[in-house]
Amino acid sequence: QVQFVESGGALVQAGGSLSLSCYASGAILSDFSGNAMAWYRQAPGKQRELIGTVTSGGRTDHSDSVKGRFTISRLSAKRMVYLQMNSLKPEGTAIYYCNRHGKRWSWGQGTQVRVFS
Repeated sequence: QVQFVESGGALVQAGGSLSLSCYASGAILSDFSGNAMAWYRQAPGKQRELIGTVTSGGRTDHSDSVKGRFTISRLSAKRMVYLQMNSLKPEGTAIYYCNRHGKRWSWGQGTQVRVFS
C-alpha cells in the first residue's frame, strides 16, 4: 500500500519561499513512474484543491492561483515529488498533500504551511 510522506512545511513570511518534498513509500516503481502526480492543498474551512500536476514524462501544469510562483517536479527513480514555492502569500496557508493525479491513492498526513504578512 502506498503511503505518502510530505515534508518541508513551515511558518514563513509573505514573499518568502519554501520547498516541499513528498515520498511515495511502498509504491511499486513502475506504478509511480507511469502515473501523473500532483500537489494539492487544503486551506482552513475550504475544500482540497489541485495546484500542480506533473506527468510521467515531466510535463507540468499549475493552477492559476499559483502559476508563475510554484513549480512542481518529480524524481521518479526515488519515488519523489517536489513543490518549489516562491513569493508566498497569506492565502497560501494550508496543508499541502501530494498524490496521484486522477485515481488517487490513500492520502498522507500532509505538511503544514503557514504564511504570515
